[in-house]
Amino acid sequence: MSRASHQDEVFLRPGEHHVGDAGCRIRTLLGSCVSITLWSPARRIGGMSHFLLSTRTHDSEREGALDGRFAEEALSLMLRDLAREGVKARECEAKLFGGGNMFPKQSRSDTMNIGQRNGEFARQLMSARGIQIAAESLFGVGYRQVVFDVATGHVWSRLVKPIEAPAHGKVSP
Repeated sequence: MSRASHQDEVFLRPGEHHVGDAGCRIRTLLGSCVSITLWSPARRIGGMSHFLLSTRTHDSEREGALDGRFAEEALSLMLRDLAREGVKARECEAKLFGGGNMFPKQSRSDTMNIGQRNGEFARQLMSARGIQIAAESLFGVGYRQVVFDVATGHVWSRLVKPIEAPAHGKVSP
Protein backbone atom coordinates (compact mmCIF):
# COMPACT_ATOMS: atom_id res chain seq x y z
CA MET A 1 0.00 0.00 0.00
CA SER A 2 1.19 3.45 -0.76
CA ARG A 3 -0.07 6.58 0.94
CA ALA A 4 -1.54 8.95 -1.61
CA SER A 5 -0.46 12.56 -1.60
CA HIS A 6 -2.58 15.57 -2.56
CA GLN A 7 -4.69 14.94 -5.66
CA ASP A 8 -3.27 11.53 -6.47
CA GLU A 9 -5.40 9.48 -8.82
CA VAL A 10 -5.17 5.71 -8.87
CA PHE A 11 -6.74 3.42 -11.47
CA LEU A 12 -7.49 -0.12 -10.27
CA ARG A 13 -7.24 -3.09 -12.59
CA PRO A 14 -8.93 -6.41 -11.78
CA GLY A 15 -7.42 -8.02 -8.70
CA GLU A 16 -6.02 -4.77 -7.33
CA HIS A 17 -6.86 -2.68 -4.28
CA HIS A 18 -5.64 0.64 -2.94
CA VAL A 19 -5.81 2.48 0.37
CA GLY A 20 -5.23 6.22 0.45
CA ASP A 21 -5.76 9.41 2.39
CA ALA A 22 -7.89 12.51 1.72
CA GLY A 23 -5.74 13.55 -1.25
CA CYS A 24 -6.61 10.46 -3.25
CA ARG A 25 -9.20 9.52 -5.84
CA ILE A 26 -9.52 5.89 -6.87
CA ARG A 27 -11.08 4.89 -10.21
CA THR A 28 -12.01 1.66 -11.93
CA LEU A 29 -14.20 0.08 -14.61
CA LEU A 30 -16.42 -2.85 -13.63
CA GLY A 31 -18.35 -5.39 -15.65
CA SER A 32 -19.30 -8.48 -13.67
CA CYS A 33 -16.53 -7.61 -11.20
CA VAL A 34 -17.37 -5.84 -7.94
CA SER A 35 -15.67 -3.05 -6.03
CA ILE A 36 -15.98 -2.54 -2.32
CA THR A 37 -15.11 0.89 -0.96
CA LEU A 38 -14.40 1.28 2.74
CA TRP A 39 -14.16 4.77 4.22
CA SER A 40 -13.41 6.08 7.69
CA PRO A 41 -15.27 9.40 8.09
CA ALA A 42 -13.28 10.24 11.23
CA ARG A 43 -9.86 9.67 9.65
CA ARG A 44 -10.69 10.45 5.99
CA ILE A 45 -8.81 7.35 4.94
CA GLY A 46 -10.35 4.79 2.63
CA GLY A 47 -9.76 1.96 0.27
CA MET A 48 -11.22 0.31 -2.77
CA SER A 49 -10.92 -3.20 -4.19
CA HIS A 50 -11.72 -4.66 -7.61
CA PHE A 51 -12.39 -8.39 -7.45
CA LEU A 52 -13.30 -10.80 -10.25
CA LEU A 53 -14.84 -13.79 -8.48
CA SER A 54 -16.48 -14.45 -5.15
CA THR A 55 -14.25 -17.41 -4.21
CA ARG A 56 -11.48 -19.62 -5.52
CA THR A 57 -12.68 -22.76 -7.20
CA HIS A 58 -10.20 -25.11 -5.47
CA ASP A 59 -8.68 -24.94 -1.98
CA SER A 60 -5.42 -26.21 -3.46
CA GLU A 61 -5.04 -22.83 -5.18
CA ARG A 62 -4.67 -21.15 -1.76
CA GLU A 63 -0.91 -21.66 -1.62
CA GLY A 64 1.04 -18.49 -0.92
CA ALA A 65 -0.15 -14.92 -0.56
CA LEU A 66 -3.70 -13.61 -0.61
CA ASP A 67 -5.06 -12.92 -4.09
CA GLY A 68 -7.12 -9.78 -4.71
CA ARG A 69 -8.97 -11.41 -7.59
CA PHE A 70 -11.22 -13.15 -5.04
CA ALA A 71 -13.71 -11.27 -2.84
CA GLU A 72 -12.79 -12.42 0.66
CA GLU A 73 -9.08 -12.18 -0.03
CA ALA A 74 -9.43 -8.72 -1.60
CA LEU A 75 -11.32 -7.57 1.49
CA SER A 76 -8.68 -9.06 3.80
CA LEU A 77 -5.91 -7.25 1.89
CA MET A 78 -7.77 -3.94 2.08
CA LEU A 79 -8.57 -4.36 5.79
CA ARG A 80 -4.91 -5.20 6.48
CA ASP A 81 -3.78 -1.99 4.78
CA LEU A 82 -6.44 0.08 6.55
CA ALA A 83 -5.34 -1.41 9.90
CA ARG A 84 -1.76 -0.32 9.16
CA GLU A 85 -3.18 3.21 9.00
CA GLY A 86 -4.97 2.77 12.32
CA VAL A 87 -8.43 2.26 10.78
CA LYS A 88 -10.64 -0.52 12.15
CA ALA A 89 -13.17 -2.29 9.93
CA ARG A 90 -16.16 -1.44 12.11
CA GLU A 91 -15.46 2.30 11.91
CA CYS A 92 -15.78 2.18 8.13
CA GLU A 93 -18.79 2.58 5.93
CA ALA A 94 -18.96 0.41 2.87
CA LYS A 95 -20.28 1.04 -0.61
CA LEU A 96 -20.66 -1.74 -3.19
CA PHE A 97 -20.54 -1.38 -6.98
CA GLY A 98 -20.62 -3.58 -10.06
CA GLY A 99 -21.89 -7.08 -10.62
CA GLY A 100 -23.26 -6.19 -14.03
CA ASN A 101 -24.53 -8.73 -16.51
CA MET A 102 -22.31 -8.28 -19.54
CA PHE A 103 -24.06 -10.89 -21.69
CA PRO A 104 -27.79 -10.78 -20.88
CA LYS A 105 -28.86 -12.70 -23.98
CA GLN A 106 -26.53 -15.57 -23.09
CA SER A 107 -27.74 -15.97 -19.49
CA ARG A 108 -29.36 -19.20 -18.44
CA SER A 109 -32.44 -18.82 -16.27
CA ASP A 110 -31.43 -21.73 -14.01
CA THR A 111 -28.17 -20.19 -12.81
CA MET A 112 -27.22 -16.87 -11.26
CA ASN A 113 -24.72 -14.96 -13.41
CA ILE A 114 -21.19 -14.21 -12.16
CA GLY A 115 -21.97 -10.55 -11.47
CA GLN A 116 -24.99 -11.48 -9.36
CA ARG A 117 -22.91 -13.98 -7.35
CA ASN A 118 -20.17 -11.39 -6.83
CA GLY A 119 -22.58 -8.73 -5.57
CA GLU A 120 -24.45 -11.08 -3.25
CA PHE A 121 -21.15 -12.38 -1.86
CA ALA A 122 -19.93 -8.80 -1.20
CA ARG A 123 -23.10 -8.16 0.82
CA GLN A 124 -22.50 -11.34 2.83
CA LEU A 125 -18.89 -10.33 3.54
CA MET A 126 -19.97 -6.94 4.90
CA SER A 127 -22.56 -8.56 7.13
CA ALA A 128 -20.09 -11.17 8.41
CA ARG A 129 -17.53 -8.46 9.27
CA GLY A 130 -20.10 -6.15 10.88
CA ILE A 131 -19.49 -3.39 8.34
CA GLN A 132 -22.46 -1.14 7.56
CA ILE A 133 -23.33 -0.78 3.86
CA ALA A 134 -24.04 2.92 3.27
CA ALA A 135 -24.89 2.60 -0.44
CA GLU A 136 -24.72 0.25 -3.38
CA SER A 137 -25.11 0.23 -7.12
CA LEU A 138 -25.15 -3.44 -8.06
CA PHE A 139 -26.35 -5.58 -10.94
CA GLY A 140 -28.11 -4.39 -14.09
CA VAL A 141 -26.90 -4.80 -17.64
CA GLY A 142 -23.61 -3.24 -18.72
CA TYR A 143 -20.46 -1.95 -17.09
CA ARG A 144 -19.81 0.81 -14.55
CA GLN A 145 -17.35 3.63 -14.31
CA VAL A 146 -16.59 4.23 -10.62
CA VAL A 147 -14.72 7.09 -8.91
CA PHE A 148 -14.10 7.19 -5.14
CA ASP A 149 -13.06 10.52 -3.58
CA VAL A 150 -11.37 9.55 -0.32
CA ALA A 151 -11.52 13.13 1.03
CA THR A 152 -15.34 13.10 1.18
CA GLY A 153 -16.23 9.42 0.98
CA HIS A 154 -18.34 10.16 -2.10
CA VAL A 155 -18.43 7.56 -4.84
CA TRP A 156 -19.73 8.29 -8.32
CA SER A 157 -20.96 5.39 -10.39
CA ARG A 158 -22.21 5.46 -13.96
CA LEU A 159 -23.85 2.42 -15.56
CA VAL A 160 -23.12 2.16 -19.28
CA LYS A 161 -25.34 -0.24 -21.19
CA PRO A 162 -23.74 -2.30 -23.96
CA ILE A 163 -24.43 -1.37 -27.55
CA GLU A 164 -26.18 -4.14 -29.46
CA ALA A 165 -24.00 -5.56 -32.20
CA PRO A 166 -25.60 -5.42 -35.65
CA ALA A 167 -26.94 -8.72 -37.00
CA HIS A 168 -24.58 -10.70 -39.25
CA GLY A 169 -21.72 -8.24 -38.75
CA LYS A 170 -23.31 -5.55 -40.92
CA VAL A 171 -22.79 -1.98 -39.84
CA SER A 172 -25.66 0.39 -40.38
CA PRO A 173 -25.00 3.89 -41.73
